[in-house]
Amino acid sequence: MTIAPDDAQHDARQYQVMREFVSSMDDTLPGKFEITKEGIVHDMMSPARPHELTVLRVRKRLEKVLPDELVAHTGTPDVEHPPEGIMRHPEVMVIAESDMEGEGSFDPRTLLAAIEVVSRSNPDNDWVGKMRDYPLLGVPVYAVFDPRTGSGAVLCDIHSTPAGPRYATRKEFVYGEDVTIGDWTIPTGDLPRYA
Repeated sequence: MTIAPDDAQHDARQYQVMREFVSSMDDTLPGKFEITKEGIVHDMMSPARPHELTVLRVRKRLEKVLPDELVAHTGTPDVEHPPEGIMRHPEVMVIAESDMEGEGSFDPRTLLAAIEVVSRSNPDNDWVGKMRDYPLLGVPVYAVFDPRTGSGAVLCDIHSTPAGPRYATRKEFVYGEDVTIGDWTIPTGDLPRYA
């Protein structure tokens, strides 16, 4: 029998308490909840129309180029890895349709890519927090679309660093260019920007 160190037991219990809180608030409070190493992220703002339109257009463009067995999924459930104490909710995730079967949150190691659209109210969640968390969870490709600037980046090639797993490669793009996310290239023309 293996006994976890006190710190690991404390971290696991702390994550469980946060997870129970998030579950109890899902239908009570507006917005979206995520759990990071720093605590709970609560995005209370309703996404702006340019944000939602970007999510829709990126998803539809990916669906056109993905093979039949893969999907560009939006919605629930979350991507969760309890041992790391992280639960995230990608706006678009590329995943095999067969990996969507079953109950509960998605295993982050089944994602082929996570795509986020930067919110006007909390850009650090996408540019800092998720840039740290997705490689830690083993998500091989992370793409960020930023309607504030009309630009973005695709990150890949996870490698070890003293601060933990990080993406080694970052390819920036501006709206209007084609962008390659994993093995799939989509146009970024006519993606909306925030006013």
